[in-house]
Amino acid sequence: MTDSEVVVAGGGLAGLVAASRLAEAGREVTLFEREPEVGGRVRSTRADGFTFDRGFQVLFTAYPAAKRELDYDDLDLRAFSPGAVICRGDQRSTLGDPFRDLGALVPSVLNREVTTADKLRTLRLSTELRKTSVEDIFAAEDATIEESLAARGFSRKYVDRFVRPFYGGITLDRSLGTSKRVFEFTFKMLSEGKTVVPADGMGAITEQLADRAERAGVTIETGTPVEAVRADEPAVEIPGETVDADAVVVAADPKSSRDLTGVDAIPTEAKGCVTQHFAVPEGHPVADSDRIHLNAGGDVPNTVAAMSGVADEYAPDGSALVAATTVGRRDESDGDLETRTRDALSSWFPAASLGDFQLLRTDRIDFAQFAQPPGVHETLPDVRDPDGAVYLAGDYTENSSINGALESGANAAKAVDDDL
Repeated sequence: MTDSEVVVAGGGLAGLVAASRLAEAGREVTLFEREPEVGGRVRSTRADGFTFDRGFQVLFTAYPAAKRELDYDDLDLRAFSPGAVICRGDQRSTLGDPFRDLGALVPSVLNREVTTADKLRTLRLSTELRKTSVEDIFAAEDATIEESLAARGFSRKYVDRFVRPFYGGITLDRSLGTSKRVFEFTFKMLSEGKTVVPADGMGAITEQLADRAERAGVTIETGTPVEAVRADEPAVEIPGETVDADAVVVAADPKSSRDLTGVDAIPTEAKGCVTQHFAVPEGHPVADSDRIHLNAGGDVPNTVAAMSGVADEYAPDGSALVAATTVGRRDESDGDLETRTRDALSSWFPAASLGDFQLLRTDRIDFAQFAQPPGVHETLPDVRDPDGAVYLAGDYTENSSINGALESGANAAKAVDDDL
């Protein structure tokens, strides 16, 4: 049996922030992570000159917690152009933000997939949400995204051709049955900042947070699962050992956190996705784009993004990397999804060959987010909900996002430090 002032169970973003902040406050901290490496979903793999994020992920630079917890300059962030390319059949049209991207002004005005009235409604919504605080967004009465858009007068055509694939990709819910608060929060973040990836992949965020934790004195032990948490002592059980502590922060995935703490309010209904990574010849029109492509004519894939078009470090010289993401936990084989993705791209770019496209990797993320139907945020647990000196850190205490994870880690650390 050994002692540690604070034990953190889980090395995702929330756990790393909680551990760092506690160590920076002078606490002795040990973090246990069951996987061989920290980061949870926010990890990147590198092979043959390519960088593969674990599924398609981006960072919104306007996230309040991200601005506070991350060093953007060190991450060498690369930005997508605002807006998206709407793809339907052999038609492609750009819908951008003319206030932040003058080059998108003319194609956005001429875009026939979205009516002028809907474009004006979008600008009004952007102006309104810029003036609304994040706290007020999450305190307002709730509804589904689809209900909220209908109440604001947006047309069915706009919803189906732009919002459904775009926000279906953000919420992993093309039905738009997710809370309107999530839509308004992310719309505000999109309006106020940039959509980016680090030059070295999204895993660079985890690497930065892990470096911060180690510099602060946190002991990180990977490949070490926490098998049980004792609230009365408190302590954690790891293989072959019990570790006593003054406080325990449970920062595992939602299901594991519920099992370890017995807090039933932790949400475990999952939203998933499948991302396929393709090597693409340089010069293919999809590879040269720095905008997200939306599938307005079907659901496979939902979105296509040329990662190396945004950050050329994602692919070796002479090649490009494209990520095609389909929403949901899919029953189709990798080969079937590849075929359907090729069919979609062939229709979008009929003059371009797909013969040299090569599927490099398929990531099936069964639990990419917890489900966020209307009203869910009032039911989420507090960081102090477990019995005894046990605390929660995870986006499931805030909202399902990178911002929620970072914010939760900071909140858990404050609660522990205040109580100790």
